[in-house]
Amino acid sequence: MTDAGPPGLDKEIHHPTRLTVAAFLSSCAEAEFSTVRDYCGVSDSVLSKTVAALEKAGYVSVRKGYFGKRPRTWVALTLTGRQALTAHLAALEALAGAARRAGAEAQGAGGADGGTDIEMPLGA
Repeated sequence: MTDAGPPGLDKEIHHPTRLTVAAFLSSCAEAEFSTVRDYCGVSDSVLSKTVAALEKAGYVSVRKGYFGKRPRTWVALTLTGRQALTAHLAALEALAGAARRAGAEAQGAGGADGGTDIEMPLGA
């Protein structure tokens, strides 16, 4: 791997908070800032910086307005953002699939040192 990361991974969306925001927004037309913040479990400032970075990349749009007399901010994933998320998730799956195949081949060959196989439960 290089500093840019594996091919196909989107550096703008790869950060866990950015990926979480994009994934959350992919299921709705738009969401209120506080709803996204609460789902992601981050502070206002962290989400604000995350949204600003995604907006700069063209992946989200921000709409400000009022609900009654209270100011509100809504965030939506753009078409470009949806496409980037889909491509990023496909690249992650390809990366994981390649790693699983390489691991299975290494295990089938007796491992790198020819030693015994150790079984580990998934998720360990």
